[in-house]
Amino acid sequence: MNKDILIVSALEAETRGELDGYRLIHTGVGKVNATIELTKVLQKAHLNYLPPMPKLVVNYGTAGSRKIKKKTLVDCTKFIQRDMDVTGLGFQRGETPFESELPVVLETQSPINPIGKNATCGTGDCFVEDKSQYYGEVVDMEAYALAKVCLQYDVPFISFKYITDGADDTAHDDWETNLADGIIEFKKLLPELCGIE
Repeated sequence: MNKDILIVSALEAETRGELDGYRLIHTGVGKVNATIELTKVLQKAHLNYLPPMPKLVVNYGTAGSRKIKKKTLVDCTKFIQRDMDVTGLGFQRGETPFESELPVVLETQSPINPIGKNATCGTGDCFVEDKSQYYGEVVDMEAYALAKVCLQYDVPFISFKYITDGADDTAHDDWETNLADGIIEFKKLLPELCGIE
């Protein structure tokens, strides 16, 4: 097992047993579950429990997009909370109120990025099926939270999302139809990702 990278996915259905032998956690769906599960792992590593702190956290999952065609694997290195809306108090959409240290859009670094698109992922606790919930090139339910935890622990982070649907009124059907295909594309990146120094 390569302990230098930690792969994080929301659901076992997304990885389908294809990542046995890799350091992998499933967090469950949504920002709260993602935050809790990744924080537990990184905090144990921070306190020098085994396994050690990863050199890279890699999020793999499925996502929707109105800008990137379905059945495409894309890398995300910019993240925003699409459901954080305190515009009524004068804050920008996506801005967490009274949090001055972090920008609205989190940008992360990875020592290796085989795709190099550096897409923006809008994360929120809803499955996107209409334009009102859409924000960013890609929409998901966990990546912003994972990126923020990694920034707090100073661990490089990158997210790879397989576009299953168009974030529209057929998204639920398309997600179920295309869910299984993404892990095959993601596995093609693993030899290069596992070669980090």
